[in-house]
Amino acid sequence: MPQPRSSRPTQRDIAELAGVSITTVSHVVNGTRAVAEDTKAAVLRAIETTGYTGDAIARSLVTGGTRSIGMAISLVANPYFATLMQAIEREASAHGYTVLLADTHDTADTERDTVRALRSRRVDGLLITPAPGDGPVIGELVSLDVPTVLIDRLTTRGDVDQVGTENIQATSALTAHLATLGHRRVGMISGAPGLSTSEERVLGYRLGLGRSGLTWSAELVACGNSSHEGGALALSQLLALPEPPTALVVGNDSMMVGVLHEARRRGLKIGRDLPVVVYDDVEWADLVDPPLTTMAQPIEEIGRQAVRLLLARINDPGRKAETVRLAPTLRHRESCGCPSVHSHQ
Repeated sequence: MPQPRSSRPTQRDIAELAGVSITTVSHVVNGTRAVAEDTKAAVLRAIETTGYTGDAIARSLVTGGTRSIGMAISLVANPYFATLMQAIEREASAHGYTVLLADTHDTADTERDTVRALRSRRVDGLLITPAPGDGPVIGELVSLDVPTVLIDRLTTRGDVDQVGTENIQATSALTAHLATLGHRRVGMISGAPGLSTSEERVLGYRLGLGRSGLTWSAELVACGNSSHEGGALALSQLLALPEPPTALVVGNDSMMVGVLHEARRRGLKIGRDLPVVVYDDVEWADLVDPPLTTMAQPIEEIGRQAVRLLLARINDPGRKAETVRLAPTLRHRESCGCPSVHSHQ
């Protein structure tokens, strides 16, 4: 049997290896016509031998799509995003799509470059977790009618599909919970400025204070920049106040890691010396001592909804844009200072 003529096998190479015509190989690869089982088996053996994958870009010129989705996301912003990516890949695969991943580093300039790189690969649509200040990037995609879904960090735009979690009422509930335990100075460690999630969770914190009859004080909010280091520095800043907060709302799990490290460094016992609640629920939340009281996002459902919205947009470009907000779930444990709770609320 002759060997392939190049390091990048073609359908001609497959045809020569299998002893069939190029047309027959095309029918097997694309499923455009029934082929005798023994002939099909010979073609598939040749494909396996050469590692042939076809030219998705060339096929897209004929079929109008690559059956691929581009995903522009910050891989370092939050551990939550790794779980979200897995959910998206599972849902996309179930619909016969592959996902091409690009890291935005959470900056608008890098996001613009990665989005253009993904578009050059002729992806059928884009999933994006918006970086701070990326309005022009989203505007460009909308003006070019590129199927796009924004995930997690939602905007006030009404011309693009979006899916994420409700932040305001959820953070209000976390804040009010601490107030019901008797805390009058409830502090907050907020996320990176410029992110809609950060702004909404601070708004929810203020709403929770108001509903509990507590007064807002700017000094009780410290920015943790959505990072481990930022969370630790923000806790130090709050504890240095003449009247430090007696309980804390932490804006996400990355900052919570910094809070845990800084509290341990200072010899403070979370839950006893410093009651804490956090927006986000990670797999280790109930493994630390004490287990963390959290607001858990429905990550699997966010991933499913994002893919479904994008495929709906690809199949019907003229449909009305949708914004989907999913409700998070309070996971009531012990870091808030409550006794052990064995059931989740």
